[in-house]
Amino acid sequence: MLTAFARAFQTPDLRKKLLFTLGIMVLFRVGAHIPVPGVSYQNVQQCMDEAQNQSGLFGLVNMFSGGALLQITIFALGIMPYITASIILQLLVVVIPRLEALKKEGQAGQAKITQYTRYLTVALAVLQATGLVATARSGSLFQNCSVANEIVPNSSIFTTITMVLTMTAGTALIMWLGELITDRGIGNGMSILMFVSISAGFPGALWSIKKQGKLADGWIEFGAVILCGLAMVALVVFVEQAQRRIPVQYAKRMIGRRSYGGTSTYIPLKVNQAGVIPVIFASSLLYIPALIVQFSGSQAGWAEWIQAHFVKGDHPLYIVTYFVLIVFFAFFYVAISFNPEEVADNMKKYGGFIPGIRAGRPTAEYLSYVLNRITWPGSLYLGLIALVPTVALILFNAQQDFPFGGTSILIIVGVGLETVKQIESQLQQRHYEGFLR
Repeated sequence: MLTAFARAFQTPDLRKKLLFTLGIMVLFRVGAHIPVPGVSYQNVQQCMDEAQNQSGLFGLVNMFSGGALLQITIFALGIMPYITASIILQLLVVVIPRLEALKKEGQAGQAKITQYTRYLTVALAVLQATGLVATARSGSLFQNCSVANEIVPNSSIFTTITMVLTMTAGTALIMWLGELITDRGIGNGMSILMFVSISAGFPGALWSIKKQGKLADGWIEFGAVILCGLAMVALVVFVEQAQRRIPVQYAKRMIGRRSYGGTSTYIPLKVNQAGVIPVIFASSLLYIPALIVQFSGSQAGWAEWIQAHFVKGDHPLYIVTYFVLIVFFAFFYVAISFNPEEVADNMKKYGGFIPGIRAGRPTAEYLSYVLNRITWPGSLYLGLIALVPTVALILFNAQQDFPFGGTSILIIVGVGLETVKQIESQLQQRHYEGFLR
């Protein structure tokens, strides 16, 4: 990997792309530290110190924003509105025939769906910014802070509108920066910005574990977390690269005097076909009961039961529910993102068949059977990886900011592997010595 980066910097056009990407990443991190107008920066920093990383319900969104959410900066919403909008559009493509027709139109239809994603991102940013401003003003953003109600000193309508518009504009700017990286840089822009946001929290989280440790001034716990992280990265790389290759044979066709087809290829089915989406779905769904209790302020029996079982995250009922939801959403997302009938029809149209399996319906049934079998280990793997922060919560008292959590490791490793592959493919396009010799 280091050799690929060194060779990339030696190639002029690739060097420009890499430097452009690094410049956007620096700009993105600068924006994550500029406070929103109307926010008391001193009170926010005091609450950050007093809360001691007890981000609670906002831990997931804060991780995706690189810590900008709890500091209420112009990039406080981070990339989360775009992720949510993309997932919603991906689900609606299966439900709405018009969107499904657009998807089949190729590049033009995909451009239209991308435009709808941008509009939905802005709408979600307005809603999330309004909710964040209301939460900060009520003092619920930092529950253990003495000046939580003074984070937004001015409660006028003009200040509220200014804060909402600023954070919405920040989300639109992030979306534009991500598209710039995709067009002029290396890799997928949104994935790169997500990678930067999550990586930005690693140093602080690791040092926090060292300060909270008791063995050898915290260095024993620090080393154990590093070793745990390396083992998880190796496991994630191994599983993310694993795939079941289903062989496909194309029959020969005679058109005039020329023969076409007769080639062999394969359909790669990944063990983790759903990626990190099930973890995000399950985490978001489990936040809903605690959010209802927090904003209702109820002291009834049902509220106390939710506080005891679904807030901190170390209760057995929470762990079991989280694991079951991840497994369920893994199968759900694979079912809507991979259509065996469509793949079988395309193979039949172009004269392809799986050796030993008849074309058409038997091929679709065989693909469904194989997909279900490999989704089981993939979903169980996702559930186990996602429970690592819970184990850290119990062993290291790391709470919600454990650096090597399931979601963060999955995203970082996935984006890193994809970016390295793109760099290597572009290097192969520019160096032809191997073909000429």
